Order: sequence, then C-alpha cells, then structure tokens
Amino acid sequence: MTSLRTLCDEYLALRRSLGAKLTMTPGLLDQFIAYPAQRNAPFITAVLALEWASAPEGVQQEWRARRLSEVRQFARYAHALDRRHEIPPQRLLPYRRQCRPQPYICSEVEVKDLLHAARGLSGQLRPQTYSTMLGLLAVTGMRSGEVARLDRDDVDLRQGILTIRESKFGSTRLNFCRETSVQALRDYAAWRDEHLPHPHSPAFFLSERGKRVGKAILRKTFRTLACQTGLREPAASRGPRLHDLRHTFSVRTLIRWYREGVDVDRQLPRLSTCLGHRRVADTYWYLTAVPELMTLAAQRLDERQRRRNS
Repeated sequence: MTSLRTLCDEYLALRRSLGAKLTMTPGLLDQFIAYPAQRNAPFITAVLALEWASAPEGVQQEWRARRLSEVRQFARYAHALDRRHEIPPQRLLPYRRQCRPQPYICSEVEVKDLLHAARGLSGQLRPQTYSTMLGLLAVTGMRSGEVARLDRDDVDLRQGILTIRESKFGSTRLNFCRETSVQALRDYAAWRDEHLPHPHSPAFFLSERGKRVGKAILRKTFRTLACQTGLREPAASRGPRLHDLRHTFSVRTLIRWYREGVDVDRQLPRLSTCLGHRRVADTYWYLTAVPELMTLAAQRLDERQRRRNS
C-alpha cells in the first residue's frame, strides 16, 4: 500500500509535468493528508474529505467547496491506483458561483491620484517602483501577476515590447508599449540600477532590498494607496481593486473605439489578445458589464439599422 504522502507527491509531480501551476493545491493537500493520518485512516474516504473541507470556521462556502474540490481531484488519482480510496461525490458542498462583480472604472483623476500617492511612499526605490508598476497596469491592462513576474530580459526598452510569460493559462504573448510608457520604464530602470547595482533578483521591478515585488504586496500597497486617496473607505471590506485598473484599460479602450467610429467587432480580437483572454467572449463581457458601453453599442446598432432602412 502506497502512503498518502507518496501518492500526493506523485500526483503533484504529474500535474506539474502537464503544465499546471498549482498555486494553492500543494498547501491544501499537505493539510488534508495530515487529517487521515491523525485518525489512523490509511485511505481517503468521503466522510474524512467532507469533515476536513468543512472544518474552517468563519469562511465562505466557496472556500469549503474549493477545499473539497482539490481533495476530489486527488482522490480520483488515488482511486485509479488503489480502489480502496473513495472519490467524494459531487455536490457534497454545493456552491453556486456568484455573478462576476461589477467592475469599477477609475477616472483619469483617480488614476493620477494613485500614482501621485505612490510617489510619496517612503524609501529610495519604493516610490518609483510602485508608481511605475501601477502606471504600467493602467496603460496596458496587464494582470498584476504578469507585471510582477517581468524579468529584465522580458522588457525590451529599444523596441518597446514586453514579453509576458506564464500568463493565466500558461501562454506567452507580446505587449507593445507606447513611447511614453517606454520612456517611463527607461527612467525607472536607470533609477533602479543607480540605487541597486547588484540586485538579488532578475526581476525588472525591485523592492528596496533588491528582490522581486510579489503580486500580494502589490495588491496590499494598492489598497493602502486607494484608502489614502479616498478611492476606498478604510473600514470597508469591499471596494475598487487592483484588478480594476485592468477593467479600466479595457473599458476605456472600447469607449474610445466607439467614439472614434472604429469597427469594434473587427478590433475586439486584437484587444482580447492584448489582454491575454482565451476567448473573445471574455472580452465581450465588458459590453454588458458597463452601462456606458451598452449605450454606445446600442447607438451603433441603431445607426446601422437606419442606414439599412434608408
């Protein structure tokens, strides 16, 4: 009989070999396999999986369902090798995913206020690092993790091309920056190299200690700056998020295209590629999520109909 620890290691190695990133899975399964061991249970059972997944208090049902889902996938692997392992049935912890949250579209003033507040952070490199990262997010629509993962070799300051690796779906794409953005990146690189000539990381964006700025600290800093500028209420659990800079870029691009008379249907795949969406349908979501875009789309449709009838 193979131990759960060995099975777990083999399972994780297999999934990684297939290209899975496994951000939360290893930690969750490490916690789970200790649960049967504490009860001298050599096999996975539906009861043990349900007990473990339901154990945390004060969390949303979505998180319990996520925990059980991770165990269920592992149990399928274990069951294929030894049928004494049970696969927890579907819907033991039913959860209906809520609709996507309404995006918050930042105004130009709000974005400028965020960048101004970032330049006021303490430290020699910190103000330049965060103001440049936030500015890049606002003008490219990149995901926060994509910006944080940029290495120096990924940033071509001559051609103005960013190579975005290990994106959400494991793909790589190129992002072409405008000259103003490239100049901002050049200025940051010069300041960074002057203050940290011997960094500890190949990352393009560095902390005061010469290490990579992770997306978690980037999000935390954004929340701090958002509260400081009045974009978020300090005591509120919800409010504009760092990801809303991506929404802002997407929506403002579409609005500009509509106002300029661009054929949005033909250009939408271009925006979808820029954003790293797998499906153009994910980009079409913005048309229904933002009332202003719905209005512009309806007006464009009315104009086409009038031309056909005339």
